[in-house]
Amino acid sequence: MDDFDYPDCFTEARSRYTGKGAGPGPLELPPERRPRERLLANGPAALSDLELLAIILNTGTRGKNVSLLAGDLLGLLDRNKDIPPVEELSRLVGLGKTKASLIAAMLEFGRRRWGSVGTRVKQPLDIFTLVRHNADRKQERFISISLNGAHEALAVRVVTIGLLNRTIVHPREVFADLIQDRAAAFAVAHNHPSGKILPSSEDDEITERLRAASEILGLHFLDHLIFSESNWWSYRQNGRIGEKTRGAEQRPVLRAAPVT
Repeated sequence: MDDFDYPDCFTEARSRYTGKGAGPGPLELPPERRPRERLLANGPAALSDLELLAIILNTGTRGKNVSLLAGDLLGLLDRNKDIPPVEELSRLVGLGKTKASLIAAMLEFGRRRWGSVGTRVKQPLDIFTLVRHNADRKQERFISISLNGAHEALAVRVVTIGLLNRTIVHPREVFADLIQDRAAAFAVAHNHPSGKILPSSEDDEITERLRAASEILGLHFLDHLIFSESNWWSYRQNGRIGEKTRGAEQRPVLRAAPVT
């Protein structure tokens, strides 16, 4: 990633939806906060994953409004590395085979037409674009991006889901998928739900372990990105890839997105 081109600002709008497990259904919210109205006003990119699923589902069931049903579906999708089969989707209370088929078809069509496969990673912003929909999650998610020799994305996966303020990942969990993908390079990223995105000592440790393992396996380690809803911090951009991370000087270069 020596050809990084660092932008001066990042202007993508971010959603401030309350997130997974929120009680009120869309009709109980003020009109300006309802997912469908926000999509019409600001476009789909301004909505959280949960809001997008609530629009697709359209209705809930008795005792479970569409926001809660969308939260259950989002949790199931987060736990799966691939699109779940219809049978698994339909086991969610309130979904049923008709809606489960709709969700499976929507996910597959989206992957075929606009999936991350083929996206070229040339700068930290490209990584953030691939993973930023995970920023509003309440737990840390460690994500790997498999890349070919031209640094085009082969796959983007959530490797582990951690606690509120930390995630535990072993290099073998990261490299198992990379080897399966026949990747030539990779990047990793994880969210900080607290919004504080400077790396911790644990972040430095896993970055160094991944760097050391990547050299043995002959894989190019492009970057490790730490991100929140509105900012990101890059190990590569801050000179922390290719050297011992522990004890290295922190020179934070952040990117912020205004909230709309």
